Amino acid sequence: MRCFTVLGPSQAGKSTLVEKLASLEGASKKSISPYGLGLTEFEFGNEAWCALDAPGSGEALAHAQHALLASDACILCVSPNPEEAVLAAPYLRVIEASGTPCILFVNRMDEPRGRLRDVIASLQDFASHTLLLRQIPIREGDKIVGSCDLISERAWRYREGQTSALVEIPTDVAEREHEARAELLEHLSEFDDWLLEELIEDREPASDAIYAISSRVLKENRIIPVLVGAASHSNGIMRLMKALRHEAPQYDALRDRLAAAANMKESALLGVGFHAYHRQNVGKTVLVRALGDGLKQGSLLAGSRLGPVQDPGTGKPVSTATTPGDVFATVKSDHLPVPSLLTSDAAVAPPAWIAPPTPMLERILVPDSERDETKLSETLAKLAETDHGLKVMQEEGTGAQLICVQGPVHLRDLCKTLAEVFHVNVTDRPPSPVYRETISKTSDVHYRHRKQTGGAGQFADVKLSIHPNERGEGFSFAETVKGGAVPRNFIPAVEAGAREAMEKGPLGLRVIDVGVTLIDGQHHSVDSSEFAFRAAGKMGVRDALSQASAVLMQPIFRVEIHIPSIYSGSLVPIVSAFKGQVLGFDRDETAKGWDIFRALVPGSALDELARSLRSATQGIGTFSKAFDHFEELYGKEADAVISAHAG
Repeated sequence: MRCFTVLGPSQAGKSTLVEKLASLEGASKKSISPYGLGLTEFEFGNEAWCALDAPGSGEALAHAQHALLASDACILCVSPNPEEAVLAAPYLRVIEASGTPCILFVNRMDEPRGRLRDVIASLQDFASHTLLLRQIPIREGDKIVGSCDLISERAWRYREGQTSALVEIPTDVAEREHEARAELLEHLSEFDDWLLEELIEDREPASDAIYAISSRVLKENRIIPVLVGAASHSNGIMRLMKALRHEAPQYDALRDRLAAAANMKESALLGVGFHAYHRQNVGKTVLVRALGDGLKQGSLLAGSRLGPVQDPGTGKPVSTATTPGDVFATVKSDHLPVPSLLTSDAAVAPPAWIAPPTPMLERILVPDSERDETKLSETLAKLAETDHGLKVMQEEGTGAQLICVQGPVHLRDLCKTLAEVFHVNVTDRPPSPVYRETISKTSDVHYRHRKQTGGAGQFADVKLSIHPNERGEGFSFAETVKGGAVPRNFIPAVEAGAREAMEKGPLGLRVIDVGVTLIDGQHHSVDSSEFAFRAAGKMGVRDALSQASAVLMQPIFRVEIHIPSIYSGSLVPIVSAFKGQVLGFDRDETAKGWDIFRALVPGSALDELARSLRSATQGIGTFSKAFDHFEELYGKEADAVISAHAG
């Protein structure tokens, strides 16, 4: 079986394209996972094929990456509108990072919105590989009625619902075809000395030889050929499928590529686990692409026996052993992580490029029933195993379930899965920013702890001084006691008490960046103890804090925003609107046409930043964050935070 992924932005026509490809020579079998990954099996040219239709939402990019892990090649389906080329930038980025041979298909050519060359030029801004035009459209006025192949120099006229008709190249297209063909041959000659010599000698190379060169450079992932059509009208579909059949590599090329990335022998790599999901009353289902012989129920895979094997399209049991290249589903194989490279005795981590975008939206999930609290925690852990765009943590202070998702659509789908599959209904709310407090001046205090309850009492007397520390210095403790006023063995107890006092200051928050000095004190030979001096240290520091002008501290995060370069300028006013500080931006050396924009942003603004970033970049931009420091917060905003915290 040969396998390819169709991916691209929403509304590009991917699902229609897969449907038309699968129906070229008869019926097909199709299934869709709860995460939106479509899997279609069909026959073409006496070969079995599997098409993986990746969801088009930018929030589901991780599932598209996983599909590429199991694919011999991919089709990037894009719009004919040059202004929408930027929407394909995230997909070009992951395709090139994965090393997957790609064919670019400009769909919906029946809706002309610009010149094809402008579309290619706009896409080339985000592609390190050369986008090589293999066809040019034939127009009648503003309508595209056919296409001309630049290698065979044959033209086809589209016919609604039928195979395109072979026609003579129109005279008004001939000159444009010669120019485009010359450009095609010039680019191909960069990868073939024979072709270069033919062009230098001004000889016309045979079409068969050019097809062979084109096939080789695609398999070597040297170029991205560009074909055109309109899937909804079946225009250009047969040519695209023939290009896949004759030019895309077989499964063994994928096996060799993955084995090289994992530094293992090709023969040891038996399969790749690329997608998993949970079904009600079934449990975890894992989709596997077989890259070795003889996988079936009971086979040793990843150190344990393989559970029941099913046809991924119909769900029916499969009793025969799979052949290399087959895609199958397996249940009761929870030991298979996804994504992973599978050998008989281990599951090997996938290549680094498979890492999903950093989740930007954080929410607290609260179960509708208190009885579901433990179940929610266990369920989220299961979902995080199958959805790598999801991160699960606990909120600081409350211990509530904190999730990090790609965006609002991802959050909605997660809540739907929790309700329908696991019967856990939840509501969500944004997490509270983590505030702290510190002091703005020095304060001295004399505190005496005395307690008599019969028998041995409690006595400790301390003189303390507290002062602000430098930002980020944290808590410090020192002592200048002389003459044994406080015995040395009791001084650590005073420090322990002072640390306890930092847990909650006058504003009700944890205190940071404060230094405490034990100046003097008194003790009693009978009633003094570590407990007494600990209590004295704690209460004395609390009194001193209340006199030291407490200040609210807000968290500041360093964010790295990954965006196409055309959006970099629009981020300055966005960051400034959230009282952030722009640090600058650099070209992303790992992805053509992308920038890394750096800024410092208050923690309270991160949620709004994610929303504004999605709006400003059409859902493409993402950011990662790391805590940088705390800084003072004053005025009405501080008063509101203090009141809300007290409430």
